Amino acid sequence: MSTSEQPPVAAPVAPRAPMSLSPSRASDFMQCPLLYRFRVIDRLPEKPSAAATRGTLVHAVLERLFDAPAAERTAPRAKSLVPGQWDRLLASRPELGELFEGDSEGERLAQWLVEAESLVERWFTLEDPTRLEPAERELFVETELASGLRLRGVIDRVDVAPTGEVRIVDYKTGKAPRPEYSEGALFQMKFYALVVWRLKNVVPRRLQLVYLGSGDVMTYDPVEADLLRVERKLHALWEAIRLATESGDWRPRPTKLCGWCDHQAVCPEFGGTPPVYPLPVVPARPVESGDPGQGGQGRMDRVPPAV
Repeated sequence: MSTSEQPPVAAPVAPRAPMSLSPSRASDFMQCPLLYRFRVIDRLPEKPSAAATRGTLVHAVLERLFDAPAAERTAPRAKSLVPGQWDRLLASRPELGELFEGDSEGERLAQWLVEAESLVERWFTLEDPTRLEPAERELFVETELASGLRLRGVIDRVDVAPTGEVRIVDYKTGKAPRPEYSEGALFQMKFYALVVWRLKNVVPRRLQLVYLGSGDVMTYDPVEADLLRVERKLHALWEAIRLATESGDWRPRPTKLCGWCDHQAVCPEFGGTPPVYPLPVVPARPVESGDPGQGGQGRMDRVPPAV
């Protein structure tokens, strides 16, 4: 996941209605609608995560490595970038210092940096940066569909072949999922492929996930039918988000991931009470016979305007 998609960690800010979808926020809603509300509408602060921050650091190193001439893109050079990129990250987000509170000797920080260096070094066993010249790095993409739904995100790397074929690459610092969970892992990549297709009228030739935690590379070659299915899924998600936004009905969806959630204190599943819903609630209108909304098929002309 790219740095721009990290949950907010600053002080609480003014609530707002959802305005767009990114892969991370779409995944949040599918995982737990209440989590989506806390992150997107209430924008509750979250504690820094050592694993997520390490991922952000590794992404920064791999991005910066391509500033060097091809012949100088070596593993030792990449590892040497880790301390400096950590300093830059800490300067931009001082709250990350909380991760190493009480580490007076710097031992935990040193070990954490070593782990980041190991992930960077493993990348060289999966790809050869001396033979790559990315067209884009950390590319922000955004498009508005005909329905008014705005999609946005940040792509780690875009490679363009001399023939014009596009490859979208994403780095993951965790381990590759088991085969039965591969479709969920590819959702983010298909999301990006859809955005690129709608922006450039080109279906990416290949989607590539590089798992630095396990040393695996997952690839998928999409076709238009794949992207149309993703588009329909995103429209359905956005309609469900619209209905929840209007009604204020954001229900928790308990899973094993709840153990890592920062919001247990305000979650009903853990005996907590969510903050007062900060947006106006629209009374539900009666469903009449023949209503296009009947049967859960939302009217797309009622999707909130994207801004």
